[in-house]
Amino acid sequence: MSFELPPLPYAMDALAPHMSENTLSFHYGKHHNGYVVKLNTLVPGTKYEGMSLMDVIAESSKVAADKGIFNNSAQIWNHSFFWAGMSAAASAPSGRLAELIDSSFGSMADFKAKFLDVSANHFGSGYSWLTFEGGKLVLSSLGNAETPISSGGKPLLNCDVWEHAYYLDFQNLRPKFLETFFDTLVDWDVVASRLAAIEKDGSVAVY
Repeated sequence: MSFELPPLPYAMDALAPHMSENTLSFHYGKHHNGYVVKLNTLVPGTKYEGMSLMDVIAESSKVAADKGIFNNSAQIWNHSFFWAGMSAAASAPSGRLAELIDSSFGSMADFKAKFLDVSANHFGSGYSWLTFEGGKLVLSSLGNAETPISSGGKPLLNCDVWEHAYYLDFQNLRPKFLETFFDTLVDWDVVASRLAAIEKDGSVAVY
């Protein structure tokens, strides 16, 4: 079984002008696809052959010698989760999600400020993550391809802070990209549906 590049949930120009078609063509078409191509060269003949992507991530994260397999498999999943968390249609948190934002951070404004701080101050490449832990929402960042799912985490949203995620549109202005992402690109309905699935039976959205 070979791994495939999951399709985007929208057209390549759907997020413009906040995220341009040019950025998506490189980020999705080159970087994301590159991890798929590379993983398909690394897995054949190993114990990971025939495993699902989620199982490859979980198992390879435990083996230092298989770091290359982990990096590429995790990056396939991280990117797919990132794409699925965005939408061309603006939305706002409501219901259970809005309640948890208030109880976990104080207010939506405090949540945004914390998100921008965690994401902007992450050193180097990686992702910022919103996860559900112990009945509350938690913001954190992880370097490179690291992902909460390798250790049983329950992610709700991630933001790619590798430079290729924003450089074509925002150059070195990571904070401006992050504010644009938070204000105009996050699909809070998707985040809410991910939360509902976790609270129902602990299941993490595949993407």
